[in-house]
Amino acid sequence: MQEILSAVDAELFGVWFLIGAALVFWMQAGFAMVEAGFTRAKNTGNILMKNLMDFCIGTVVFILIGFSLLLGEDVLGFIGKPGFDIFTSYKDFDWSNFVFNLVFCATTATIVSGAMAERTKFISYCVYSGVISALIYPIEAHWIWGGGWLSQIGFHDFAGSCAIHMVGGISALVGAAILGPRIGKFTKDKNGNITKVNAIPGHNITIGALGVFILWLGWYGFNGAAAKSVEQLGSIFVTTTIAPALATVVCMIFTWLKYGKPDVSMCLNASLAGLVAITAGCDVTDALGAIIIGSVAGLLVCFGVWFLDNVLRVDDPVGAVAVHMMNGIWGTIAVGLFATSSAPGYAIALEGGSIKGEGLFYGGGFTQLGLQLLGFVSVAAWAVVCMVIVFTVIKATIGLRASKRSEER
Repeated sequence: MQEILSAVDAELFGVWFLIGAALVFWMQAGFAMVEAGFTRAKNTGNILMKNLMDFCIGTVVFILIGFSLLLGEDVLGFIGKPGFDIFTSYKDFDWSNFVFNLVFCATTATIVSGAMAERTKFISYCVYSGVISALIYPIEAHWIWGGGWLSQIGFHDFAGSCAIHMVGGISALVGAAILGPRIGKFTKDKNGNITKVNAIPGHNITIGALGVFILWLGWYGFNGAAAKSVEQLGSIFVTTTIAPALATVVCMIFTWLKYGKPDVSMCLNASLAGLVAITAGCDVTDALGAIIIGSVAGLLVCFGVWFLDNVLRVDDPVGAVAVHMMNGIWGTIAVGLFATSSAPGYAIALEGGSIKGEGLFYGGGFTQLGLQLLGFVSVAAWAVVCMVIVFTVIKATIGLRASKRSEER
């Protein structure tokens, strides 16, 4: 009887795994709506086409090389062994893992389109999207999930604060910085010094809000699809609900006090920030940890938007860097602070070797925190170096920025 129940349980979670993959795919619609709503109406077609092609181009290159680099036989802890099992051994192919990792890969690529919106050549964006899906994401994801060196030492990133959101956010920052701001974003004096940051409002806050709700729904699959028990899945749903809710409340209070009224677009981004921040540790944190992680995320997204505009002078139309990079970093580090053995997923992670101990604030010392910092620094360095090379080469060859006439239309 126990064997039968175990078999049924395995089948049910196999089906849930694929349903989760479908929910993550549906997040492409959410990203498209957020980016379209937060930018100007004249660029809607371009935004939608980029989000469509992120997935379609990503599928092509993931078939050819990305999937094997991610989940192929480990080579020295750095990459998976390239192969073509999808063509040569289809009956024995890992179909579910292919689909699940493909939709994750597409999420990493699509984060960038919002930060580079309204002034990027379409062909250049297609080239970037192909490169990140073929090489950049699969290699660092192999380190974390494919048996690579980070997974071997106990670095924990359950659903991708580091592997997906931080990498996508860093790519967005590098791309937007090399690309330059939109026309009219910054006012300069006669010496070329920036004297004012100008807001360029999006054209449809309703569509943007719809996109956030779609993303929040999809995030239950994003964080929960890999769960191995009902208890673990339930706990993941709890933390995935608490963190964005607290982030949004904290952001509402902060913007209300600062500006005299709540900032709708900032609160929408705060919901996403909370989701990004809880993604790495959603399985090993409890309600209190999720509350703190989400609350910090709500403030961090506000700081991030200000920091990009007023310090780095980087134009990010939708706040992708503040949401994904900054909160991806925060979420990665937070595992080392708030992981707790009271969470149902902790024992599973410990048994699988994907975590070495509880967080600092739960009596675990600095071991896991040190591993999280090492993972963050290593993956961030990989993303920065690769993206600087990619965008510099694109800029020097086919060009990165759309023509002034096209941008002003």
